[in-house]
Amino acid sequence: MALVPFRYNLRSLWVRGASTLLTLCAVAATVAVLAGMLSLQQGFVQLFQERGRDDLAVFLRKGATSEGESGLTREQCAILQKEVPEVEKDAEGRPLASAELFLAVRLRKFDGGETNVSIRGVEPATFAIHGDDVRIRDGQNFTPASDELIVGAGLVGRIANCRIGDVLRINTVDFRIVGIFEGKGGYRSELWGDLDRLSAALQRPVRSRVLAKVRADTDLAAVQTRYESDLRVQPKVESERQYLASQTQRLSLTFAILGGFLASVMGLAAVFTGTNSMLAAIASRTHEIGILKALGFRPLPIFVSFLLEATLLGFLGGALGCLLLIPFQGAETGTMNQTFSEVTFAFRTTPTVMVQSIVFAVLLGLCGGAYPALRAARMAPTQALRRA
Repeated sequence: MALVPFRYNLRSLWVRGASTLLTLCAVAATVAVLAGMLSLQQGFVQLFQERGRDDLAVFLRKGATSEGESGLTREQCAILQKEVPEVEKDAEGRPLASAELFLAVRLRKFDGGETNVSIRGVEPATFAIHGDDVRIRDGQNFTPASDELIVGAGLVGRIANCRIGDVLRINTVDFRIVGIFEGKGGYRSELWGDLDRLSAALQRPVRSRVLAKVRADTDLAAVQTRYESDLRVQPKVESERQYLASQTQRLSLTFAILGGFLASVMGLAAVFTGTNSMLAAIASRTHEIGILKALGFRPLPIFVSFLLEATLLGFLGGALGCLLLIPFQGAETGTMNQTFSEVTFAFRTTPTVMVQSIVFAVLLGLCGGAYPALRAARMAPTQALRRA
């Protein structure tokens, strides 16, 4: 069974330049929307997962789903810091565990309005735990027990009074910005200061979590089980990687659903555009179809030829849609996370996003070209030649 030469389809697309361009633009716009939402999803997920470590344990209040709703007393934090044998120690024998306070505060944005910004009270051990994952980029680190703050690099230029030397009022206490730090994941969108001073300023005596570096062979589920019957503290224990993955699921799913909905609506329009384009092509090529059948080409090769042409349109439109996103690669934006505080993350068009988007575009081409291809295949030679 002979197939219709592929160059016939290429020539057809070139000759019908106007309708080809219209179809490409419709598919490209649809793919750009879908790929854009997937890129936002990837940027948000990678923001947190890139800092997730399996050798860090996060201790929260039992039943808490995030550190924003967790609460541990000073005594409970001391138990978790000093009595858990799996926690590693530094060269001086001190446990690599730090109690932290986390809260969202309302601050002004440079472009107008206000937003919630995460503020974290930390102990000196926090920096030893993170090592090079958290480093001072400009200025200096805050002095323990002082009213000083360091600012995540993602907040500079977005939040007012967050440059070195600025004074930021939290409740009734004035804190001076002394440094800008780089950190993995959502840390770039946080303010850090001394735990006790921020606890007093925010009037929050409890701690949000304990972060500890544990041995590589630690079974965190066993650690949690060990304390289930301890009346002093019954923590929820997860690795940092597990905890951060749980924090990204809700918003990641939102991006996926929104992108799928918009792509479905616009994809339907793209399918109609492709169908109309292919039907118009068939109407103007009935004489060619008649000649192909008169030369001995069977209905199946003709069906495959026209379907392949529609698929090629979808593929080219998908590639064009992905190219439209390249200028936005790495662009930063902000959104609310599960703790209702703003985080800054980058637009990431990954190879996976491109493959998914192009596959979606090819499916649009198949859906839009199936009926016109079937119509062309079923056309009788005498009927086609008589319409010429």
